[in-house]
Amino acid sequence: MRMQSLFCVSLLAACSFPTGTASGADWMQFGYDAAHTGHNVAETAISLSNVAKLTRLYQVNLAANVDSAPVYRSNVVTPDGTRDLLFALSENGRLMAIDAATGVQVWFKTTTGTQPTASSPAIDPGGNFVYSYGIDGKVHKYQIGDGTEIVTGGWPQIATLKPGVEKGQSGLTIAIAGDHAYLYAVNDGYIGDGGDYQGHITSIDLGSGAQTVFNSLCSDKTIHFVLNGVAGSTDCAAKQSGIWGRGGAVFNDATQRVYVSTGNGPFNANAPTNGFNWADSVLALAPDGTGMGGGLPRDSYTPTNYQQLQNQDADLGSVSLTILQAPVGSTVPHIGMQSGKDSKIRLINLDNMSGAGAPAHVGGELQLINVPQGGTVFAQPAAWVDSAGAAWTFVTTSGGISGLKLCFDATCTATSGVPMLVSKWQKSGSSTSAIVANGVLFHLGACTGGRCVIARDPADGTVLWTSESIGGVHWQSPILVNGKVFVTDDSSRLWAFGASGTPTHVVTPSAGAHGTMTPSTPQTVVDGTTTAFTVAPEAHYAIATVSGCGGNLVGSSYTTGPITSDCTVSATFTAITHIVTPSANTGGTITPSTPQTVNDGDTTSFTIAPASSDITFTVTGCDGTLAGSVYTTAAITSACDVVVTFLADDVIFRNGFE
Repeated sequence: MRMQSLFCVSLLAACSFPTGTASGADWMQFGYDAAHTGHNVAETAISLSNVAKLTRLYQVNLAANVDSAPVYRSNVVTPDGTRDLLFALSENGRLMAIDAATGVQVWFKTTTGTQPTASSPAIDPGGNFVYSYGIDGKVHKYQIGDGTEIVTGGWPQIATLKPGVEKGQSGLTIAIAGDHAYLYAVNDGYIGDGGDYQGHITSIDLGSGAQTVFNSLCSDKTIHFVLNGVAGSTDCAAKQSGIWGRGGAVFNDATQRVYVSTGNGPFNANAPTNGFNWADSVLALAPDGTGMGGGLPRDSYTPTNYQQLQNQDADLGSVSLTILQAPVGSTVPHIGMQSGKDSKIRLINLDNMSGAGAPAHVGGELQLINVPQGGTVFAQPAAWVDSAGAAWTFVTTSGGISGLKLCFDATCTATSGVPMLVSKWQKSGSSTSAIVANGVLFHLGACTGGRCVIARDPADGTVLWTSESIGGVHWQSPILVNGKVFVTDDSSRLWAFGASGTPTHVVTPSAGAHGTMTPSTPQTVVDGTTTAFTVAPEAHYAIATVSGCGGNLVGSSYTTGPITSDCTVSATFTAITHIVTPSANTGGTITPSTPQTVNDGDTTSFTIAPASSDITFTVTGCDGTLAGSVYTTAAITSACDVVVTFLADDVIFRNGFE
């Protein structure tokens, strides 16, 4: 179903609506929804019965490397027609709108800055705008069809005043609360934990443009701090806490709270200090991003070993909170799960996060267990509700992947009480980034050559399908929408897999020095069809060879044969040359005296030397000029001759010249 039908029925003032009719489903933000469950509830094309038929649709090179997950909007009206578009943000701040059917870039926008980003964009609930974090430290708003930036109404919005030390690496979140739509952007630090950074969440009301800030350090200050500013005024004396999770802020519609998970840095908010530093904590805020005043969040959870986590750099908040649906009969109606770098899993009562009925207390989790397969948790866990109404979560680490079910006892047979997570299966092998769609679990897993997309039965972990290797990955994660899986890799490539449609292949043009091929980017070609390239040498050069993909060259156009697999068309170029032939009669020499090969457009020179001082000469050819004894041709564009005629003085006299 569409985000519009879910959230925007009564939001005419806050939401913008598409002008066209859209029939496809969408993946509008990181993790599919505002809770970042990774569960596409609208998917119907891919299922347990046909997932094994998935095949590669295309693999294309992108203009820049994308270290995050794309988002997707169907039936977007663009200047070139209606298209399904993917939106991907590269590390260097390039937001790309990509035709989901072909992988071809439709439009792009760039921001400038000195640091990379691993953020994912988010699409406005009405579908008219796409929002993207910029490496300039701002959130930018673009028209979805053509990329026109909106620069009124407070846009672009400031997310950090320290973009050189505060990183926007998490996905943007958009949530609906009452009659308001909010966008959340979070910040952390860069690798190495260096510099004057503080984690914070910036909440933007999309209707009014108003924003609020809640800082994980010095939370009594609701401002964006400035770099190396005045502590207690424009900056915070405490440093190096961040909101690191790939999902960023998590919104739970049931509790009407937005949650952020922090890691690194100091914690002193509990008694007797009652300070304003909230490292290694889960903080609950109102939908507009405000706390309860006085620097306090609405509620909080902090583990009792927070100092140990800080000392060991075992951040609680290496991932965002996971919202789990409580089972029928549960005495705890709203449940969250928090994993971290310490390889632990904690269940939290979202109505009373510490068990003390107020923020700024420590401990109080419902359950504390080890990650079944071991390993640090960096990838956002997925949440799923099976056909029987039971909640599951899937946790991936470098040690593998595990499926845990929310139950009332270890056998999942009791019917009431406080639920707990029970590990139902685990598989080895480095894994990242789980998502679920129509009862199929997908994740990126280790395979020969790097990483593959792996599909499993979520109930028992059985492998149902494995893609070819997509190479190396870092923070990338897949999405699945309308029967297609999309994922980027560390080699600046976008991959698409699908179970329907004619297979496609990639034809890559490769032009050598001194020439070009048009188009110059890899082309996605339907199986069995041909494609063509225009080959153009630079001035003074000619086509030497064009080969590959079973094609032939006619004039400057190279047409491939029918394409049945990925292939490359290669062109080389050679300099155009001409022969300049020197000649001279007796009475002197011309040097060099042999025919010269000269590049088109170049000149060449000859030295004329009479045998004695009483001999004169004339020289002609190749439109040259004589300076002393050196004859230099004009620019050579065809074969020509340089002719020297030597004349003795007595010959000149006999012919009446004296």
